[in-house]
Amino acid sequence: MTPKQVEAAALALPGAALSIQWGDDRVYKVGGKMFAAMGAGKAPALSFKVGEVAFEMLIEREGVIPAPYLARAKWVQLTTLKAMDAVEIRERLGEAHRLVVEKLPKKLRPA
Repeated sequence: MTPKQVEAAALALPGAALSIQWGDDRVYKVGGKMFAAMGAGKAPALSFKVGEVAFEMLIEREGVIPAPYLARAKWVQLTTLKAMDAVEIRERLGEAHRLVVEKLPKKLRPA
């Protein structure tokens, strides 16, 4: 999956928005809260929120590490976009989005 395809998948989720932060990192938010982030550059790392069980399973895989600064909140980072196939990345982004939406106040949740 290319960075452009990742961005398209993230922004296709209900209420998702792009914010450029920390220099030129691309941060994907819903209701003002982050659900994924992707660094800039030739080999961008993708980070996203996961559940507790998924966190433990995913960090055992090649190319997946606890996300720097966010691991305590159960975020993982793909050191390369080739660490997962396109279908799984889309599913993981959808799950990250859902986890964040569930914690939003009802008035901030997308329809």
